[in-house]
Amino acid sequence: MARYTGINHLAIATGDMDATVRFWRDLLGMRLVVGLGHPGYRHYFFEITGHDMIAFFEWPGVEPLAEKDHGFPVKGPFAFDHVSFEVASDDDLWEIKDRLEAADQWCSEVVDHGFIHSIYAFDPNNIAIEFSAPVSAVDVRATPAMADTDPSMEARKGPEPQSGVWPEPLAPTPESDRAVYEGEGRAIVELIERLRGRTDFTG
Repeated sequence: MARYTGINHLAIATGDMDATVRFWRDLLGMRLVVGLGHPGYRHYFFEITGHDMIAFFEWPGVEPLAEKDHGFPVKGPFAFDHVSFEVASDDDLWEIKDRLEAADQWCSEVVDHGFIHSIYAFDPNNIAIEFSAPVSAVDVRATPAMADTDPSMEARKGPEPQSGVWPEPLAPTPESDRAVYEGEGRAIVELIERLRGRTDFTG
């Protein structure tokens, strides 16, 4: 089974990259670590941790989402509800809450979910965001727990990946066939090579 190391990035769209940068970089303190783009297109990445990023495409004509409360049920085509960022402790939750409220941004009260404490807010695109601090005495990774009173049939089989559900690959892709196709990011590699030892950002 593949080894997962985190969420490399969650990609979302915005129509206003400057407002997005001001919120995620300047208010929440996530470094802007990659910027790709050309007229009519931008793709910027903000660092959450050493493994995780959140990214935004800027496309002309994109409008903020209609505001929808976190976890509030809807009907019809729908996929994304909200994203939660883990912080180290409740002190970090209160710091973020204070920063949001000082910036006149709506923020919920701190909510106790048993294994995490959370606050809720919205970014300038009305993306529903959550910040969660783990409760140290309740480690659901060490002790998975299903408190659903009517679990789905698949969930009843337990937390571990089940074998035999999907067909196994007949053979791994030979190294000679492992082609990597060039995308927009080659410009980043070239820029990083030019920036080594320098302090500017845009080259």
